[in-house]
Amino acid sequence: MEKIKVLIADDHLLAQQGLRRILEREADIECVAAAKNGERAVELVRKHLPDVALIDVAMPVMNGIEATKAIKTSCPNTAVIILSAYDYDHYVRACVEAGASGYLLKSDLLPRRLVNAIRTVYSGTNVFDRKAGEIMRRMAISKGKKGPDSEELRSRELQILKLVIKGMSNKEIASELHISEQTVGTHLANIFKKLGVQSRVEAMLYALKKGWDSLNEPGCE
Repeated sequence: MEKIKVLIADDHLLAQQGLRRILEREADIECVAAAKNGERAVELVRKHLPDVALIDVAMPVMNGIEATKAIKTSCPNTAVIILSAYDYDHYVRACVEAGASGYLLKSDLLPRRLVNAIRTVYSGTNVFDRKAGEIMRRMAISKGKKGPDSEELRSRELQILKLVIKGMSNKEIASELHISEQTVGTHLANIFKKLGVQSRVEAMLYALKKGWDSLNEPGCE
């Protein structure tokens, strides 16, 4: 079985050890490295190329937001889940803009939820807890970015984008629409280009801002 490689970054040793113990109980997950500050986390990500990095938002030397930016720049295939004690709007916004695939509050973090979140982002889907999701929706509504209207997307592209908003992975979308994962990926690349975005999170925020999640289901082309 191919294991999901995970890096942990937290400046509190007890928290770091607790996360490691949770992961060690899972047959399909392997903790490959641990760091106590953001700068070291970036170094270890570049060395070990983990599939997922669990990053504490508040760390010395380099905080989790800056570390996420650096990780996504040098190792874009590593998905980052931010673990935070704060549900402030500006923290969530900054982490999303830095390229994080997930934002989970430590106060609500149960072992099973953490493990499921790791598997989810590994599959290509974003994970944001309820409070962070509400903040993202407010961000999307208030953001004044101009761009194309839904009419400029093909019916199939809009259909796929609506499924992305629902949190479905490429594999799940392919199954839902009876098309291949490669076709889903091609459509997503076209969607990103038309919207002028670089990731699923940015595309989702853009669509929510435009209210496309409430549009009538389009036909297929």
